[in-house]
Amino acid sequence: MRVARSLVLVALLPLFAACQLLDGSRESASHVGQTRLQGQLSAADGKLLFQPCGEQRRYVVNDTGGTSVLQQAASLADAQGKLFADVRGRIVPGSGDGQFDLETLYRVERSGNACDDPNFKRLILRAAGHSPEWNVNVSGKGMVIGRAGQPPLAVPYVEEQLGDGRFNLSTEANNQHIELWVAPQRCVDASTGSIQPMSAELRIDGQVQRGCGYFGGSRND
Repeated sequence: MRVARSLVLVALLPLFAACQLLDGSRESASHVGQTRLQGQLSAADGKLLFQPCGEQRRYVVNDTGGTSVLQQAASLADAQGKLFADVRGRIVPGSGDGQFDLETLYRVERSGNACDDPNFKRLILRAAGHSPEWNVNVSGKGMVIGRAGQPPLAVPYVEEQLGDGRFNLSTEANNQHIELWVAPQRCVDASTGSIQPMSAELRIDGQVQRGCGYFGGSRND
C-alpha cells in the first residue's frame, strides 16, 4: 500500500522516545491556545498529514509534543485501510493549508468511519479489553459495562484521583463491587492494534480483566 510505504519512510526521521507517559499538570497548562481534533492521517512527499473530520484541508504534522506519532502511524499503516487519529495541538497558518503543531496524541487506530461515531462527544472515557471481550463507556450519566455473554450493565460511579494521572471509578451496584482502574501509560490493543494513551483494568468482585483506554470528547485531560 502506497500510504503504508510512505509512513514507514517518514518514521525514519529523528523522533523522540516512542513510549511516553502523560503528565497531567503539564497537559493542563499547555491546553491554552490548543484545539482537540479528530481526523485522518496520511503521508505525502515524506511528510505526515492530518485532515480533520469533515474538512478538506490537510495540515503538515509537526510533532512538537514528542508524541512519536510518526512511528506509531507507521506501525499501523498497512493494507487494512485509513488511519484515524485523535489529537490536540495548534493550527499554524502557512503555505498551503498550514501546519498542525501536535502536542497530545490521544489515539491512533485503523479506521475509515471513526469520524462518524455519534457517541464520541458525549463520552468521558472508553476502555476495552479481550479474552474475554469487555468494554466500559463512561459519561456524565454513569458508566455502561459490556461483557461477553451478558447484557449491558448501566451503573452510577464515584471517581477517585490517585495522583500521577491515575484514577479509578467504582460502584456498588447489582450486588457487585465494580472498579475501573486507569493509568496514563501507552497501551496497544492486542486485537485491533489501536494505540491508546492509557492502560485500564476492570475489576468485578476481585476478578481482573486488562485492556486499554482513552478519553472521549467531553473530557480534555
